Amino acid sequence: MNKNEIAISLKDISKKYQTETETIEVLKDVTISFKYGKFYAIMGHSGSGKSTLIKLLGLLDDKYSGRYTIGDKNVSELNDDKCSEIRNDKIGFIFQDYNLDPYLKAYENVIVPMRVNKKNKKIDKKEKAISLLESVGLEKRINHFPRQLSGGEQQRVSIARALANDPDIILADEPTGNLDEKNEKIIFENLKRLTNQGKCVIVVSHSNEVKKYADCLLEIKNGNIEELI
Repeated sequence: MNKNEIAISLKDISKKYQTETETIEVLKDVTISFKYGKFYAIMGHSGSGKSTLIKLLGLLDDKYSGRYTIGDKNVSELNDDKCSEIRNDKIGFIFQDYNLDPYLKAYENVIVPMRVNKKNKKIDKKEKAISLLESVGLEKRINHFPRQLSGGEQQRVSIARALANDPDIILADEPTGNLDEKNEKIIFENLKRLTNQGKCVIVVSHSNEVKKYADCLLEIKNGNIEELI
């Protein structure tokens, strides 16, 4: 991957939900590209479609119209198995609630996604997990369980886990929503560092702090995406 090369391209993406009484159009003919080496912040009020978009970008929702391309692959035409392969190889996820297994130590949580990726068969998974935890400043927390970690530390474990398969794209859904100001800054600094390594980082956030780190600030409004900076 090269900086400024297009990582993701959306063309005329629309997403609708059908209720008993009406059809709700959450995304309306969205056309946008995301590049490697860039930090994208997506903002918008509750119910604007931010979470819908991040699920779609993460190949967790295939009920949409339009063309979605990752690199040179039109994933909107692929079946579930092929999408799963691309997701495991190309995309790392970071969630607001960390989603760590409470019965696994920090390094064991990081190992989990490595086990479902064929390219990790010959590597020392524990060694790689420890290296990733060290990269987010958790060298002294490697053998701790989630309950022994602060919220900020748990989120850094989840960042290390998102990097386990060396993905090109990082998707973060409200990654600092449960954190105080100090830890929020640490998380955004870690995510920004990933763009300096050439990764495409896309963050959904309500926090104004994210504006300090974003290369591109986007807002979802009435089903459309508008570029603010």
